[in-house]
Amino acid sequence: MSTYPLRIADHVMEEARRAAAEDNVSLNQLLSAFIADGIGHRRAIMSLKNPAARGNADAALAILDRTPDVDPDPADELIETQGASRRR
Repeated sequence: MSTYPLRIADHVMEEARRAAAEDNVSLNQLLSAFIADGIGHRRAIMSLKNPAARGNADAALAILDRTPDVDPDPADELIETQGASRRR
């Protein structure tokens, strides 16, 4: 296990202390969990960005251009609800 001296704004530290107390865990345990969670979220976002960057918009549009131009099935039509579109 490694250690790292971390500077945190006073108001953030107070919120972290409060959250740790509410969750009945140590401050160290809470911050470690938050950091691990943040790294997991970052990894997930990066795994979505990489394939998207390799995508070919022209090829995708060409596929859409080949789809038939027909009205949707009645069950798939959009309905208007309070000025906003919404799927059934």
